Amino acid sequence: MSSANAPLRAAAQLIDLEAAETLDVLGPTVQIITPLTGDDRAPCLIRGTVPAGGVVPLHSHPEPETFVVLSGRMEGLVGYGEDPRWAVVEPGRALHVPGGVPHAWRNGSNEPVVNLVVTEERLARFFREIARPVSEQSAGQPAPADLERFAQAAARFGHWQAGPEENAAIGIDLSALAP
Repeated sequence: MSSANAPLRAAAQLIDLEAAETLDVLGPTVQIITPLTGDDRAPCLIRGTVPAGGVVPLHSHPEPETFVVLSGRMEGLVGYGEDPRWAVVEPGRALHVPGGVPHAWRNGSNEPVVNLVVTEERLARFFREIARPVSEQSAGQPAPADLERFAQAAARFGHWQAGPEENAAIGIDLSALAP
């Protein structure tokens, strides 16, 4: 409960979505919408785009994510282990992934998928560390240095990345992503 005499800690902010920096995350792109406060557990809103034919390989991280699809149609992995299955996520649907739960995405369509992701600032910091501005994006696949930077940051942030066999078992071919 607030008091009329309590000091104001923050003010509401109107955010210019067009001014949000777009970052390349090894194929998919993200825009960190909410200003970062420095509190790793603070809520954070990210706009993500998975290109036509794009995938996000099987992985997990401590932060929860809730995905709300704005446009396009993609599949999210909703089971792992003995019962892996893909669920269609399209406009009007959302998929929640608790922290630590293995998940993956694939866009088998001919159009990009745009979604909003509600998560924590710590995941936004990870994206900022591993990504590069789209203006610097080179055509083609990520360079070996990009993949090494990703692996090092993932280890520091406590993220788990599945290998080629685990991804193949759920229908994701990582050989197409190799430099």
